[in-house]
Amino acid sequence: MARSNTHSLKVGRRAVLATALAAFLCGCADWAAAGPNLVDMQVVDRENGQILQQYPYNDRLFVAGRPGARYALRVQNRTAGRVMVVLSVDGVNVITGQTAAHHQTGYVLEPWRSYDLNGWRKSDTEIAAFEFASLGQSYAAKTGRPGNVGVIGMAVFEEKPLPPPPPVSVGPSIAERKTAELAAERDAAQQGRVAAAPAATPPALTRDSAAAARAESNAGASVDGRSYESEPGRRIAPAPSADKLGTAHGQREWSVSGRTQFERATLRPASVRSIEYDQYENLVAMGVVPTRYSGQRPRPFPSSRDQPGFVPDPPQNLR
Repeated sequence: MARSNTHSLKVGRRAVLATALAAFLCGCADWAAAGPNLVDMQVVDRENGQILQQYPYNDRLFVAGRPGARYALRVQNRTAGRVMVVLSVDGVNVITGQTAAHHQTGYVLEPWRSYDLNGWRKSDTEIAAFEFASLGQSYAAKTGRPGNVGVIGMAVFEEKPLPPPPPVSVGPSIAERKTAELAAERDAAQQGRVAAAPAATPPALTRDSAAAARAESNAGASVDGRSYESEPGRRIAPAPSADKLGTAHGQREWSVSGRTQFERATLRPASVRSIEYDQYENLVAMGVVPTRYSGQRPRPFPSSRDQPGFVPDPPQNLR
């Protein structure tokens, strides 16, 4: 099991983040959906509050962004327990700014709760807004890491169950205490009557009877020795018609933080999700967004009747 000494941040409705110090064994698929859907992730346009439509293509998910628009990552815990999500944008951890890896800091989500994560974490009280921008203006490109611009990633970890609490010792009830007191009084009275009678002289013990008595007295003694304890699909040949989209380091915003402890149940993520993004024109050119025809589609044989003869001359322009 992976032991994590963690800390957290309250973001929006008290989301929290956690840092895991244990080493991580790689091997999880970095495609659109790997493992159970423990946490939903959506991209929200903060300018109009709309959830961006997701386009499935070759076992991948895409959304179309607009240059200059601020966006949020909306994550919802779909389980009855706490989970930790390690989030990356353009291959960069959104909390630490490190080149992203599964074992790094992540947000801890309370059961069934939903959170909007609006930007790069700058401190316990501040973020820099996620903002769609050209490749050259992206935070990843400006920090020398342009190779993974255009993808949002989420690795989900479940929490290791806590050990059961020790049994609680419960004292006797009032009725039980009263019953015990009455029994003790009856025993005391009986012992008084027995003491008033003359004691009988015990018979002399023989050697055999003494041994039998000792054996009988030890017969009930015992010691309890128990201890309780998809294949990712074909490569898309890019044919962009506009600048490739990335995520900029936007304006600073207020975001209060807190800290918590979280111990991962496993070294590997329970699930991995990713969403790729670009400008709408580029997604159309790549074949991600299906082309829609305007008006009636042209037909090769619009008439079903035979038209014998030859091609007639076009009509002359009237003067």
